[in-house]
Amino acid sequence: MQRRKFLRTAGVGGAAVAAAGTVAAPAIAQSMPEIKWRLASSFPKSLDTIFGAGEDFAKRVAALTDNKFQIRVFAAGEIVPGLQVVDAVQNETVECGHTASYYYVGKDPTFAFDTAVPFGLNTRQHNAWVYHGGGLELMREFYKDYNMTSFLMSNTGAQMGGWWRKEIKSPEDMKGVKMRIGGFAGQVMAKLGVVPQQLAGGEIYPALEKGTIDAAEWVGPYDDQKLGFNKVAQYYYYPGWWEGSAALSLFVGLKAWDALPAIYKEAVASAAAETNVKSVGKYDVQNPKALRELVAAGTKFLPFPQSVMEACFNAANELYAETVAKNPKFKKVFDSWKPFRNEEVLWFRVVENTFDNFMARQSAANKL
Repeated sequence: MQRRKFLRTAGVGGAAVAAAGTVAAPAIAQSMPEIKWRLASSFPKSLDTIFGAGEDFAKRVAALTDNKFQIRVFAAGEIVPGLQVVDAVQNETVECGHTASYYYVGKDPTFAFDTAVPFGLNTRQHNAWVYHGGGLELMREFYKDYNMTSFLMSNTGAQMGGWWRKEIKSPEDMKGVKMRIGGFAGQVMAKLGVVPQQLAGGEIYPALEKGTIDAAEWVGPYDDQKLGFNKVAQYYYYPGWWEGSAALSLFVGLKAWDALPAIYKEAVASAAAETNVKSVGKYDVQNPKALRELVAAGTKFLPFPQSVMEACFNAANELYAETVAKNPKFKKVFDSWKPFRNEEVLWFRVVENTFDNFMARQSAANKL
């Protein structure tokens, strides 16, 4: 209502302002309060993609509110460690945070759905589930127990299968491997004998370098190259079956959210949605070049063997069944998510995959 009133009055008063030779700030802008928030990120400043998404969001919110609503973004470790962002929002240490929800599966495995779960949705399908398939409502209901609400705010697209010190030829080769892997996927890997480790992004390189871990997954070529993983591990596997999409969320404390004027709430929602879309495009532009450079520098770029993929798929389904049986909150979301996934996969088989696979064959035959 305020916005519509402003638009009507601006047209009436514009001529008078011009005649007076002055430019007055819109009445609506003058009446908007100055608000300053702090956003805790789970990511280091060196990653202009993931950390940069928080900065892009903050700039957009400021632009939409005539700079009245300022959000200052803090990198992992500046206010809280990268894996404690949800705690900081929940406890009102900060007003908001940008993080991967699956970092917090130790609190409840239901957290994983907002980012990614093994053999789940691709990026478009995940957006569809959240925005139009009931996912947003389900996750926000869940997050109320943690004193916060949520918005999709970036996505990496499908991720890589990580960096390994040794070649993986069968499921047997995974036994005993200490691997940095986040979220629900670590529990799947544990069924195959992997020893999962939860580390923030900035902690991965030194752990690989020192041999504290034997393998690590992060995102994809552009970010992984920036973090230097190719210098300490030789084999680079794909796909990251645990992250066909990896959505990162903006979490906002309920007290801070409820105190916002309606227009500022719209600015937050709009800026988060815009950042969510743009972040995927940024990765899609940067990853191909980075992958070429990694391969040229000696990285061994390999697909997971079919036997490994099938073993992981079976282990994931076992874990889903076990978790649904003992966790009602997980079951409630899973019962929405699974049929949605199955329907989307069926639809994508008809058109999207047929087109993509044809183009892939043309590319392999050097016809493009």
